[in-house]
Amino acid sequence: MKSLPLKIQTERAMDINAEKAHLMKELQQVEDLSLLRAIKAMLHYGLRREGRISLEQYNRELDEAEAEIDRGEFITHEDFKKQMKAW
Repeated sequence: MKSLPLKIQTERAMDINAEKAHLMKELQQVEDLSLLRAIKAMLHYGLRREGRISLEQYNRELDEAEAEIDRGEFITHEDFKKQMKAW
């Protein structure tokens, strides 16, 4: 695979850094714990390079999710749809 020209690499790095900065500003405004946890979960999933997780990790994540539900730390589908309309 060929390496990209330096100009394109620099432009991509600038675009990525601008996106990161914008995302951080947006995240600072979020007050919804459920939304933050959903974003965190997506980031965690996206940052993992191994693809599949172990059965033990899968079960830990299920246990954690069930504990959050038991503590009332969730949002209903209907409430989430209402929030999306406000975006």
